[in-house]
Amino acid sequence: MRLNQVTVGSTDLDRSESFYRTLGLRLIVKDDHYLRFECPEGEGTFSVDLVADVPELEQVTLYFETDDVDGAYRRLRRAGIEFEQAPAAMPWLWRESRLRDPDGHRLCLFHGGENRRNPPWRL
Repeated sequence: MRLNQVTVGSTDLDRSESFYRTLGLRLIVKDDHYLRFECPEGEGTFSVDLVADVPELEQVTLYFETDDVDGAYRRLRRAGIEFEQAPAAMPWLWRESRLRDPDGHRLCLFHGGENRRNPPWRL
């Protein structure tokens, strides 16, 4: 079994399309109620469904891995995207920065490298 796709809701598909394209995802499917993107690396896809409202207390965080967190942070800031956390080294041996999409979904841009799947404390 492989996790292939995650779908989030959006109240404005045009706004979401612009945001996720700016992040670097490639749009591959679009209609009046749905967007699907490919990640620039790997086989994962990501989708956005048109919804009437997004639950305020939704607690999902979407993780997008990049080899250059600091470079992605600088590029996205220049493009006008606001971050809640600048890139920082974390105790779980990742470098990450945090932001939200236009609908409030939590996102983490990170680099975990080998520690993502094989941290020193792996069972």
